[in-house]
Amino acid sequence: MILTVDLDSEVPIYQQLRDQIVEAIARGVLTEGSSLPSTRALAADFGINFHTVNKAYDLLRQQGLIRLNRKTGAVVALTDAGAPFRTEWTARARTLLAEAIARGLPAEEVLATCRSVLDSFGSTPPEEMP
Repeated sequence: MILTVDLDSEVPIYQQLRDQIVEAIARGVLTEGSSLPSTRALAADFGINFHTVNKAYDLLRQQGLIRLNRKTGAVVALTDAGAPFRTEWTARARTLLAEAIARGLPAEEVLATCRSVLDSFGSTPPEEMP
């Protein structure tokens, strides 16, 4: 897995790391049980503070995407999203889609973009992949 950070981006570095790891899980690059680099190693690779990496990993842990353990480090450990996640996700998607429509994107283009993004991850959820 290759991660990159844009130090000039308005998106915080911890959020960039978190988002790229989520995308790697969605694409199947990272699967259940995959190990992630240690916070110190990843921080050293990017020349950033290890607390920044720790914040990204903690977000992923809170969201049920990784497990943190002193012995094994950070490991992908997918848990069932459940109803609260679905409700929150739907609200976020609604706002993002509303923004696209409010900015004048035609519904057909929005749907085509959604399909294209989903296809880039593969349409099969990670737990159903062979």
